[in-house]
Amino acid sequence: MAAPVLPSAVLWDMDGTIVDTEPYWISAEHDLVESYGGTWTQELAHECVGNSLLVSAEIIRANSPVTLSAPAVVDVLLAAVVAQMREHVPWRPGARELLIALGEEGVPNALVTMSYLSFAQVLVDALPDGTFAAVITGDAVREGKPAPEPYLAACRALDLPPSRCVAIEDSIPGVTSAVAAGVPTIAVPHVVALPADIGAVQLGTLAGLRPADLLGMFHPVH
Repeated sequence: MAAPVLPSAVLWDMDGTIVDTEPYWISAEHDLVESYGGTWTQELAHECVGNSLLVSAEIIRANSPVTLSAPAVVDVLLAAVVAQMREHVPWRPGARELLIALGEEGVPNALVTMSYLSFAQVLVDALPDGTFAAVITGDAVREGKPAPEPYLAACRALDLPPSRCVAIEDSIPGVTSAVAAGVPTIAVPHVVALPADIGAVQLGTLAGLRPADLLGMFHPVH
């Protein structure tokens, strides 16, 4: 039997893809806005999903009485979410298993998240050493998702062309970023539905997905 055809690397979004942290972010947003006497809606919370933290902070500043600077808003949200993550890592179905299976097959994983390193490190610490061959965070790029820079930075870090990698995402900004970078993309919508024409293969879950399944979603594997 021929060996399975595998991607050269898998590039992972974090929030909503590997871990179900969107409720943590939304809770932190509610707490911050309400501490200033404002009201935070689900619609506004969903508008923040997948964006860089500074963009989300500006959405909060523009739609609430919060008077903190955008970087200060980010600091408050990060502190709250990091604390919740340290108490409990809410894995998305199949994500941890696929990450580990890819490592066992010798396929490098990269983390491509708009969260900052202080938060991403909590996830890195919760996984076996060496799970991620590269970590690209929102505080390490000039243009965050939906710009292609985060995924292009991951490919440079791995010294691989985007076309030989696979990205796994859950949000419109994330999928837009990966597709614009030229990375074949699997989308697993979570908090926000994705349009059918977004340019990614859409799945309901990663549960049961194996490394050998990934490339076959884009090209028939013989």
